[in-house]
Amino acid sequence: MELQLFANEAVQGKKLVYLYRILSKAATTDGATLAFTTENGRTKSKDADSTATKDGSIRTPGAAEVEITATSILKKGDTLIEDLEKALDDDALIEIWEVNLAEPATDANKFKGKYFQGYLTEIEHTANADEFVEVSMTFGINGNGETGEVTVTTKQQEQAYAFADTVKTGA
Repeated sequence: MELQLFANEAVQGKKLVYLYRILSKAATTDGATLAFTTENGRTKSKDADSTATKDGSIRTPGAAEVEITATSILKKGDTLIEDLEKALDDDALIEIWEVNLAEPATDANKFKGKYFQGYLTEIEHTANADEFVEVSMTFGINGNGETGEVTVTTKQQEQAYAFADTVKTGA
């Protein structure tokens, strides 16, 4: 009984999706998922300085740092990965949405999520002879992100499976 309850309450990895957009394209481009994503991750860490006192050490926390990682299989003709790599070359700011599709929000096609802005800091293409080409990326995030409700269209949800918002902001 407890195992069944766990299975109904646990969030599967495929339900936590990430959408990306180059900030300069916000007026004309929707946020998009990477094709064939195999893994995503978000890490928040904080260094702390230690000061020795007569009573023992005291710790002073530094600023939190956030990194988002993504790994996917390269799709033929994938323009999003090309755009993201160009953004790395151009030091262009990127918008990233982390969306939990297992937690619908108040309106249709809205889900609980987080919004981030940052830079692509690393991209690696791995091409093993017997496997598909894999692309791994690391994004350095400005600040801690903001929590809110994120629009994910039906089409974006379908792509995910095979605060600013993800829809165009204007012409």
